[in-house]
Amino acid sequence: MTASRYFRNPATAEELRRAGLRVTAARVALLETVRAGDHLDAEALTSGVRRRVGHVSLQAVYDALHALTAARLVRRIEPPGGPARFEGRVGDNHHHVLCRTCGAIADVDCAVGDAPCLTASEDRGFVIDEAEVIYRGLCPDCSTPGSSPAP
Repeated sequence: MTASRYFRNPATAEELRRAGLRVTAARVALLETVRAGDHLDAEALTSGVRRRVGHVSLQAVYDALHALTAARLVRRIEPPGGPARFEGRVGDNHHHVLCRTCGAIADVDCAVGDAPCLTASEDRGFVIDEAEVIYRGLCPDCSTPGSSPAP
């Protein structure tokens, strides 16, 4: 697949421009791979970008992820004990549920109402605009009889 073919999606390219980012085939492919994926790590994203536009280095993907995260087009999730994961769901204050056994991650909407998780018991003078909560447990596949949680 040629790079010029990938610019056929003008919406993604325009979104990059509005964020002040240079539009490249790799960035378009990366943003679309993040959005099509399910909390993927950098290596999985690199494979997805390569399938779309050909060779791209892992370092180039990390650099682009940094730029996309800084522009708030992509959200970085850092589950304990594992690699950073990336998602395209941004602009809301949702949380995540993490399987202790297989590492699966899923989105969980904020409790109820107007993001009650943004009301800290003590804000220490900070203006809080985001909260990060990770619930841990076993996913449906790992919680079947005979499975046991990882230590």
